[in-house]
Amino acid sequence: MKPYLIMEWNDTKTEAKGWLCIHNLVKGAAGGGIRMHPSVTRQEVERLALGMAYKYNAIESETTGGCKGGIVYDSRMPDAYDVLKRYIIAMRPYVDLGLGIGSDLGTSYDDILKIFEELGMGYPQTYSQTAMDDFRKGQQAVMDFQDQRIDGFLVNDMVTGYGVAFAADEAWSFVENKKAEKGSAIIQGFGCVGASCAAKLTDMGYTVTGIADAKQFVYCEKGLDIHKLISSKDKYGVMDLSRIQHDYEVTENSKWLDYPCDILIPAALEDVINASTAHQVRASLVVEGANIPTSAEGDKILIEKKIDVVPDFIANMGAIRFFDRVGFSLIDFTKEAVVADIDGIARKNVRKIFEESRRTGEYQRTIAKRLFAPSVQDEPDFKGEYV
Repeated sequence: MKPYLIMEWNDTKTEAKGWLCIHNLVKGAAGGGIRMHPSVTRQEVERLALGMAYKYNAIESETTGGCKGGIVYDSRMPDAYDVLKRYIIAMRPYVDLGLGIGSDLGTSYDDILKIFEELGMGYPQTYSQTAMDDFRKGQQAVMDFQDQRIDGFLVNDMVTGYGVAFAADEAWSFVENKKAEKGSAIIQGFGCVGASCAAKLTDMGYTVTGIADAKQFVYCEKGLDIHKLISSKDKYGVMDLSRIQHDYEVTENSKWLDYPCDILIPAALEDVINASTAHQVRASLVVEGANIPTSAEGDKILIEKKIDVVPDFIANMGAIRFFDRVGFSLIDFTKEAVVADIDGIARKNVRKIFEESRRTGEYQRTIAKRLFAPSVQDEPDFKGEYV
């Protein structure tokens, strides 16, 4: 299936540029976040949109296809918010048709909601969705959740990371050469996904021995104090170790593959496990907290090394499962229901692909792509035909 639509945007006030890719529409709707990073490319945005299409199938959505936005710009620049706003203005005709755009690497959902409010846009919804009582109630519940916390994390900041942790826990039960009841983990990336994943893994009894952020790699064989490291983070998600007492080994952030662990969790950029780095992976299990962190060449090497993998659209689906289930009033509007629902779908899908892999010997990503391939390509919803 080819992408339904790809648009290029060039900023009028900076050198920023970007793209919007709608891979497919289901009942007139598609969903996906906006990524802002200097390395963003059109090909990356297209791959991410395809990944979202797989992800919506994996969460059992019957209402949404996959899309993605990407902006080539440094999100730490003082005018990044204005750049994001101009991008959304350019894409507004599609958002007004019901394109559910949210946050991704380098953007925040709070900023996107603020821009919607400034522009008088309201929450994205298709013509059909405006007539659904359950949808209206669900969208209000989503808004009500924005200021609530679970285990100290804002709900929107923890849903994806917890899903990654649940997926890792379920997959670990299938690893045949594991030496411990609960293994050790190294996480690359310490934003919302990496931090909440690390916290939940620790709560479940795993030992997080290494964390890499944009500045450094921190390692301790006995285990890191995750909550202390979270408390040290600055506004960009970088650990400021001068704020805490520690005896950790600290080195360059590129060294995260130099240390052994049982579970490796790339939770930041794309293609970090590639032809040059995949040989360095020393884990039994890779759980993809980031979107598309493994290249095609990296996959070939992981297969050769017989390393198990939980693909990104299986592992990091927590946020869109939350927006889908709550947004359409499909679960109770409680924090306990949100966590239990993400736990359930993560484990269900991991079991499905790992049981098939153990039965057939196929690579887990091959199985997942076959099981969750997008097949629906609807038209935009102009007449309310999907009520």
